This record gives sequence, C-alpha cells and structure tokens, in this order.
Amino acid sequence: MFKLTTAAAEQVLKAAKEGGAEGMSLRLAASQQADGTIEYRMGFDAATEEDIRFQSEGVDLVMTPEDVPLLDETMMDFVEIEPGQPHFIFLNPKDPNYQPPADA
Repeated sequence: MFKLTTAAAEQVLKAAKEGGAEGMSLRLAASQQADGTIEYRMGFDAATEEDIRFQSEGVDLVMTPEDVPLLDETMMDFVEIEPGQPHFIFLNPKDPNYQPPADA
C-alpha cells in the first residue's frame, strides 16, 4: 500500500495545522500520462463513503478505489533536492522514471 516517510508525515501534519486542515485526511490521486509517467495530486479533504481509507506514519490518507492500482507500492518523501528547496517526491516503481533510493 501507499506509505509516507517520517519526513513526509511531519510536513503533512505541519501543513494541516498551518492551513487550518487539522482533522482532515490527505487525499491522494494519480493519473497516467500518454508517455507512461504518473502525475500525482494531493490535498486535504473529507473522506467519502467510497474512499479507501488508511493511515501511514500517523497521517490519515484517502484515495478512490480507481487510484489504488497506480499508487499501490508508492512511497511519498519530503526531501531537499536543491539546497533550501524541499519538495514532496513520489517513489513509485510503476513510473518509468522511477529510480530506487541509493540506500535501498
């Protein structure tokens, strides 16, 4: 299933608090592009009856059943690729641009 790293979870919880979205779930979505790459979307949202609900690192996550095949086995991390510019990244073996972490 989809997982968050500790760094990603800390940043999500911080963003929820700062944005007044405490108590809401983080909704994840994905779509496959024509070239096979995967585009990711996320935002705070209330869960619906049809959603798949789960937790990772203390964060409530939701996604539609249609998003599960693309997001299964994905890990979201929060890293500083360029100094002073941290970003969420998605490590997904289903994405043709996927590169396993160096320490994996």
